[in-house]
Amino acid sequence: MKLVVAIVKDSDAMNVSDALVAQSFRVTRIASTGGFLRRGNVTLLVGVDDDAVDAVLDILHETCRPPDTPDAHRATVFVLPAEDFVQVG
Repeated sequence: MKLVVAIVKDSDAMNVSDALVAQSFRVTRIASTGGFLRRGNVTLLVGVDDDAVDAVLDILHETCRPPDTPDAHRATVFVLPAEDFVQVG
């Protein structure tokens, strides 16, 4: 299991979240700020099986708009190992 941590622009967050949910991924959304100009970002947390990581990355690539400046990115993504997944009911 993996935890995909994706930091996307505010303006892309809804499209990305909607696309992930449409493909049956569960997403946790956290408002965040960062970068040189302290622009608004959203951090998305997605827990997936190892074989679904590429599908999440494809959705991010397809739904995040291209950067408006040469040194910017569509998203910053970390893929971390997740040993366990528990939902407390």
